[in-house]
Amino acid sequence: MIKTLLRDEWRFLTFRSVSPAVRDHWSAFLALGLFFTWLAGIGRYWDNPRASLWQHLGLGSVAYVFILALIIWILLAPLRPKHWSYRNVLLFITLTAPPALLYAIPVEKFMSTDNAVSANIWLLAIVAAWRVALYAAFLRRTAQLRIGAVIVATLLPLAIIVVTLSALNLEHVVFNLMGGLRQNARSGNDGAYIVVYTLSVISVLLAPLLAIAYIIYVFLAWRAARKEEYL
Repeated sequence: MIKTLLRDEWRFLTFRSVSPAVRDHWSAFLALGLFFTWLAGIGRYWDNPRASLWQHLGLGSVAYVFILALIIWILLAPLRPKHWSYRNVLLFITLTAPPALLYAIPVEKFMSTDNAVSANIWLLAIVAAWRVALYAAFLRRTAQLRIGAVIVATLLPLAIIVVTLSALNLEHVVFNLMGGLRQNARSGNDGAYIVVYTLSVISVLLAPLLAIAYIIYVFLAWRAARKEEYL
């Protein structure tokens, strides 16, 4: 069973179809996904002095996936995607956790601060792009949304999440970036913070356009469903 889980996890991460075992033994796949989520959470914050205790223990990442799955499940439900359930969304999100282990590489231990900042930015970009691509593939293949709806359904939750994280200042330094980083307060994670701040600005600008596009696709999905009822 473990061999099947790991093989299907690898197939999933490389954008290939998984075996029917994911339907028959979904709880085992969920446990595997939560395990990787927990490891990624610990690795993400283990050497971060700004992190809270619950972040160091990986509990924040585990709680986050349940909340994120709920948001995406509710937000995209009006688009009437196929095979749409909270369980399927949660399972998908947890199975995207392994790439986040790359960001746990302690580059600060063997690089200068400047090089560590650059390395962390690249690792963050790789992990983010990989997981977003998996999400888009999930919306297209499993949820069977049209291309335009996939784009909106991919970008809108991301914009909401980035703006919310920035507003809550969960990384403790997002707003400090507006005034510049002090040299004596720098760390290898500063690059990630700068990326978060940059994305928050972009998200604020794009959010209204994405919201309008979302409403349009919700209406189109509702109209298509009405037509099916009369056929």
